[in-house]
Amino acid sequence: MKTGPFPRVVRRSRAGRVASALLPAWLACACTATTGDLGRPRPTVWSQLLAPEAGFVAAAGRGEAASRFRLTDDEEQMRDRAWRFVMPASPNSVFQGEVSNLAHTRILPVAAQSTDVSDYFRGLTGIAFASQASRYNRMTEDANADRLLIGPFRANAMRVVSMDRVRMRTVQASPDVAPEKQDPALARVIENEGLILWVCERLDFRIRSYRHALANLVVEMPSREAVRAERAIMALEAEAGPLCKMPLNDAFGDGAKRPVVYKG
Repeated sequence: MKTGPFPRVVRRSRAGRVASALLPAWLACACTATTGDLGRPRPTVWSQLLAPEAGFVAAAGRGEAASRFRLTDDEEQMRDRAWRFVMPASPNSVFQGEVSNLAHTRILPVAAQSTDVSDYFRGLTGIAFASQASRYNRMTEDANADRLLIGPFRANAMRVVSMDRVRMRTVQASPDVAPEKQDPALARVIENEGLILWVCERLDFRIRSYRHALANLVVEMPSREAVRAERAIMALEAEAGPLCKMPLNDAFGDGAKRPVVYKG
């Protein structure tokens, strides 16, 4: 069985030529989207029909891998579970939350997301709390909530990676698979692997944001609660390690984790 890089295929789409013209309309629609649990969109015409199509066209227009294949149950569940990690951890990040929503649907590139580790600290200190301990408690709760969700996401991701391996082995070996299915098959594998890598990138960003906030809180408002917060961050980092070291399918080629061209 071949486990190395998958054959490179052409992934350009004519749909990308209309992306620039339609993007302003998509963004206007996105502003009316409501959110449900974990920040995910509630089932609406926008979130279920318009956003996926808009994201496909926008991603194709940027030259990203884009597949028309229907999502499997595990692929759909993995995207739902990724939402927690790709959304901003910072309290009251309404604007950045909308940017992340649009990045998750692929309407905006992930580069639009903030990479400023001080965002979380500013959000944390911008909220009125009864005491300094409340800020440390909030950070501890956020880090612990992240940690508890990593395990289910990792198990889900492992199933997707395993099935993608079967998918591409079948594409390469079966004479019954039409040639025109090769491009969308590889594009879907890249989409899935890209999502996992993106989650790892944002987990690393969260951990660095928590550490930045903790250090500055200790300087401004020292508290014994800092010990609990530090332990929660360390536990989060330990849980993130196995996820971000799990073997993938090397869909990006060259045996290395390239910058992610598609993020969920």
